[in-house]
Amino acid sequence: MNQVSERPFTAYIGIDWASSKHDICLQLAGGEERVFERIKHTPEAIEEWAQALYQRLGGPIAVALELSEGPIVSALQKYDFLVLFPIDPKRLAKYREAFVPSGAKDDPTDAEFAVDYLMRHPEKLEALKPESAALRKLRYLVEARDRIRGDQSRCVNRLIQALKQYYPQAVDWFNDHNTLVFCDFLKQWPTLVKVQRARKTRLERFFKEHNVRFARIIEERIQAIKAATPLTHDEAVIEAHRLQVEVLVEQLRLTIKAMKCFDEQIAAIAARFPDYEHLYTPLPGAGKVIAPRLLAAFGEDRDRYRCAAQLQKRSGIAPITKRSGDSTWVHWRFQCPKFLRQTFIDFAAQTINKSAWAGAYYRQQRDKGASHNMAVRALAYKWIRVLYRCWQQRTPYDESKYLETLRRRGSPLLKQLAEAA
Repeated sequence: MNQVSERPFTAYIGIDWASSKHDICLQLAGGEERVFERIKHTPEAIEEWAQALYQRLGGPIAVALELSEGPIVSALQKYDFLVLFPIDPKRLAKYREAFVPSGAKDDPTDAEFAVDYLMRHPEKLEALKPESAALRKLRYLVEARDRIRGDQSRCVNRLIQALKQYYPQAVDWFNDHNTLVFCDFLKQWPTLVKVQRARKTRLERFFKEHNVRFARIIEERIQAIKAATPLTHDEAVIEAHRLQVEVLVEQLRLTIKAMKCFDEQIAAIAARFPDYEHLYTPLPGAGKVIAPRLLAAFGEDRDRYRCAAQLQKRSGIAPITKRSGDSTWVHWRFQCPKFLRQTFIDFAAQTINKSAWAGAYYRQQRDKGASHNMAVRALAYKWIRVLYRCWQQRTPYDESKYLETLRRRGSPLLKQLAEAA
């Protein structure tokens, strides 16, 4: 492996990152020797390594690694003399296979392949451009919120399953289980016996304090409580599941409060960006949850993506077509930022009933035999093209103008729209 290109860097570095240590390969500009070392993944070790590197070589120094975000990227971005070049892991794996046909993986060598790829194919890599602190914070918040939402859903499901073992009526008495009123009810009356012992006036006060204003609804709930029949009298079953319910109720309460806190912070940060109110909140079905995610997905730098196709590929929405002999098959892109992909899929799913052409396109795909998930992915693919143009031109999406464009082009969607009307 020899250096084949001249770059305006004092040195080239490849990093094979891991959770506890990082293997490093360094080659000086104009040199042929490669130096290998390993550092621990601690703030102190990274700082010591980076400062020694700067004192010895100055800068700028090109750094290649199979990562565009994460702890090691955040740690290295604070050093101005380091220029980071993320490499697609799948692309580097194919490059490695060309030299190691057996596919054997040796961690220290991976760092060398990274630096070799950087020097041999600089035209295929782009330096990681630092984003503003506000945008980074927004991205971390929306991703963290999504993880907490997942925790909340799992908690609710476990809570419902526990209640069904001894107290199923509580599940039926509430339409929405992701609420503080549901938590408060179960905290006060975790068993059917306890709630049936409660006085009518106490139950009425509870529901009124939790914004149930209609007397008829309150009366129906109280009658249902008093008329309920116990599922079991087995104290072993009741006590074990009651304890589980009490724990899960506290967990659910925490996630509900956390979601509110995240939503407030996300809304406050998103409002700082002119694109948020101008481009994203007016989108059909975006709402306060998906609009900030779309803002984080596109970012501020309009040179970040050269075309819509680049974003379609990076997000994993663009499918991969493979051919072998007479066979052709299309499959999902697995190497992509999963949250980015899910953002566009979630948005597309919301637009099916909010946008005339989106609903028509979804039905068209289903009529062709596509599953729900396949149809939504196909719709997300279309939406990225639309959103990319709005983003580049700084023009809000206009449903009527887009429909007019479809009419001018004689789109087959017009027939689907006419049938739906």
